[in-house]
Amino acid sequence: MIRRMFVAAVALVASVGSAQAGLLPVSVTVQPEAGNFRWTYSVVLPTDMKLQSGNYFTIYDFAGYQSGSGSVSSTSPDPSFSQYWTMTSAPLGPTPDRLNPQDDPAIANLTFTYTGPMIPSGQLTLGNFAATSTFGTTTESFFTATNPQAISGQVDSNITSTLVPLGMEIPAPIGTPEPATLALAGLGLPLIGLGRYLRRKVTGAPAVA
Repeated sequence: MIRRMFVAAVALVASVGSAQAGLLPVSVTVQPEAGNFRWTYSVVLPTDMKLQSGNYFTIYDFAGYQSGSGSVSSTSPDPSFSQYWTMTSAPLGPTPDRLNPQDDPAIANLTFTYTGPMIPSGQLTLGNFAATSTFGTTTESFFTATNPQAISGQVDSNITSTLVPLGMEIPAPIGTPEPATLALAGLGLPLIGLGRYLRRKVTGAPAVA
């Protein structure tokens, strides 16, 4: 079963001389795959922004990362642009200047870096960026990115939240009654109460001469 979670594209922006946001993750999909889970991030290049070689984004604290599982698909402007993206993993960063996300050095970060020709402007979905984890339960973490504004060329660095693997699976509650069981209990409890009431009534009745 595919689970799709949409992440608000309203960033906590910390840009250099700009109030606009750079690259943004607009949705996250988690899909079971060969005993693991494939996490796919759809990333957008907003209007009035551009992308050039060396720009990157980082997803922080991606628990259970399976080495070598990174991939990029459905790229824009056309599918050939998937060749211009590379993914690396590191315990810390990289993080754009002046941003300070929470970053656990014990959990891998994923960084996708662009190395292709300049993409002059958005609004554009850059592609689906995926990696595999041993975990499928979600938690919140951080996403940072850096790329320039289309007109001024001024570099924009932004930070926002996204979803990542939690690092543990939360089991279903043990001993939770089925709906049918709850329905039977609902019918039985009033009858039990009525029986107790009748017994008390008989016990308290006066003796007949």
